Amino acid sequence: MSYEKVLQAGKIVIGTKQTIRALKEGEATEVIVAEDADLPIIEKVTAAANEANVPVTKVDSMKKLGKACKIQVGAAAVAILR
Repeated sequence: MSYEKVLQAGKIVIGTKQTIRALKEGEATEVIVAEDADLPIIEKVTAAANEANVPVTKVDSMKKLGKACKIQVGAAAVAILR
């Protein structure tokens, strides 16, 4: 499951803006998006990932994704870096 990928990843960035920046800079190898995030956010991140030819994995919960990133709040998007 994708939560484990986040836990095992060496380097990640958390959040929509940082994820999009990592995609534009060619640093991201995979993007994880929470399905319960706002639709415009999901669409923005997914479009940036498609443009960069980076796979997008969807998970069900922002709260669980945040917990996998070891933060106290939910996370809408996370990028796994090279």
